[in-house]
Amino acid sequence: MSSPFMIRFFYIPLLVLNACIQNKSEAPKTVKISGSAQGTTFAITYLDDEEREFVNEVDSLLRLIDQSMSLWVDSSLISRLNKGMDSVVTDLHFLKVFNTGQKISETTSGAFDMTVGALVRTWGFSPGTPISIDSTVIDSISRFTGYQNVSILPDGKYVRKHKETQIDFNAIAQGYTVDVLAEFLEEKNISNYLVEVGGELRTAGKNGAGEAWVIGIDFPMEDVVHVAQVIIHVSDKSVATSGNYRKFFEYDGVKYAHTIDPKTGYPARHTLLSATIVADYCMDADAYATALMVMGTDSAKVFLKDHPELEAFLIFGDDDGRFNTWMTDTFKARIIEEKKTEAPKES
Repeated sequence: MSSPFMIRFFYIPLLVLNACIQNKSEAPKTVKISGSAQGTTFAITYLDDEEREFVNEVDSLLRLIDQSMSLWVDSSLISRLNKGMDSVVTDLHFLKVFNTGQKISETTSGAFDMTVGALVRTWGFSPGTPISIDSTVIDSISRFTGYQNVSILPDGKYVRKHKETQIDFNAIAQGYTVDVLAEFLEEKNISNYLVEVGGELRTAGKNGAGEAWVIGIDFPMEDVVHVAQVIIHVSDKSVATSGNYRKFFEYDGVKYAHTIDPKTGYPARHTLLSATIVADYCMDADAYATALMVMGTDSAKVFLKDHPELEAFLIFGDDDGRFNTWMTDTFKARIIEEKKTEAPKES
């Protein structure tokens, strides 16, 4: 999961990778690659009778994406564009993410918006910036926020109406990374896999037991690392979750979530705690999950009823401290197990 963005620190340090092969005496062979990237971890599991390991190829792909859209790298394409450098031509990775992001911005009426970069920095959610909650500053920056203010020309050049407009791909780039790795495996004629980066994932075919892939969706509790609220089966689909329950900071005694509403310039304030989307592409699932977190529970339900192509699972709170869930019928059909757990009461 997971910027109006669930803030995901997008940086690739020294990549630590390891590959292991399981079931050597049995077919099909299961290969696993795991490591660190984009400020989080990743894991790739696939079936391959040839037992091929793609550690170097995965490393190269992750670094290419980093050089295109990491805000943590001063020389990255997105960093140079945000600095206003002229005559910078976008690369293929950037173009794909930008075009998809703009499409989803239109579909969600701006609930998803990649031009929140300046707001992200002002709120202290990006590299090397302090928290500044000055309403005058935020209102001023909001005037330059809006997906309609940026475009890419046919020659590949990025254009913005205002030099103050800053872009941030953090709420879509992680999902895109999953798609890139998945499509690489498909190019290698691997048809059974699960690719996961920071909790966002894409699946194809079946697991080593010949069954659909099984995943859990976390229960929204701040002090618990992993408690599955629901367990679902997935095959040939992507899954992404955005949530506020572990992503917030406190300023003057007030908790602010890391999901910025691009229309107001302020963190979204509502009872929606977690939004999970199942879609064909992880990039889409990632962005739509973020958009729902901006909308809030009621608006998200209305939106989802108008977009049956999206499967969704929402977790939201009530005034009594209880957790409630809502899901589309298509998502419900995937559930293997669902836990009914109440939020702990505050003492």
